[in-house]
Amino acid sequence: MTKISLFDDMGMDDRGVSPVIGVILMVAITVILAAVIASFVLGFGDSVQSNAQAGVTVDNGNVTVTSLGSNTVGVYCTNDTDVYNNTDSSNLAGVGTTIANCGGGNVVAVTEENSSTVVRTNV
Repeated sequence: MTKISLFDDMGMDDRGVSPVIGVILMVAITVILAAVIASFVLGFGDSVQSNAQAGVTVDNGNVTVTSLGSNTVGVYCTNDTDVYNNTDSSNLAGVGTTIANCGGGNVVAVTEENSSTVVRTNV
């Protein structure tokens, strides 16, 4: 007796495409994993700079520094005529310091690299 099958006449063989797709996926995963590991080992992630961050509270034009970001050295007010008016780290307000009479000015945070970011406008 002869075995009859629908697929015998279509010229299909028993091999599938899935092994080829599996190999391609494994190579892609290996390349991506190698790139991630290389970026950590070679320190590419360390060269990214972040903006200055600071937490401040404002009360009648007086600004009190409540927190600083990890790379932030201090803050100053653009309307302040006292000591906190430049990016020299010895003249910046730190945590717990109150800057008086900053009304109408901006509060600016400064990083270790002397880049500045406005953290509060029109105090």
